[in-house]
Amino acid sequence: MKKIAMLFLLLIMVGFVKAQDLKSKNVPAIIKTALSKKYPEAAKVSWEKEKGNYEANWGGKSGEDNSVTFTPAGTFVEIVKAIPITELPEAVASYVAAHFKGAKIKEAGKVTDAEGKTSYEAEVKGGDLIFDENGRFVKKD
Repeated sequence: MKKIAMLFLLLIMVGFVKAQDLKSKNVPAIIKTALSKKYPEAAKVSWEKEKGNYEANWGGKSGEDNSVTFTPAGTFVEIVKAIPITELPEAVASYVAAHFKGAKIKEAGKVTDAEGKTSYEAEVKGGDLIFDENGRFVKKD
């Protein structure tokens, strides 16, 4: 019985960590206002809640060319803009080739945070690798 209870608790905890799709009506007005002030061009927005923050996605064929994160108070955290893989710093491809033999970069993004600092994301084998502005590996997200 203890094992079943522990498994159930673990499943609940994992559910809270993963991104959760939200309907627009469930997004607080402060978040929607922050988005429209910072990115008035945002249209056909889909919403997620991840790690306590709100994420707005819009643009492109997939609807996710732009991904903006706000805190629950409406403070801008970062924007991730989808970019062609060829626009990643050269060091990213070298890192992936050396550490993920035979793997391909599926998607790439340019990240700009609230202070204007740039970094890059590369999706490899279903996970995001984060690199600094020069293409040096920072962490796996």
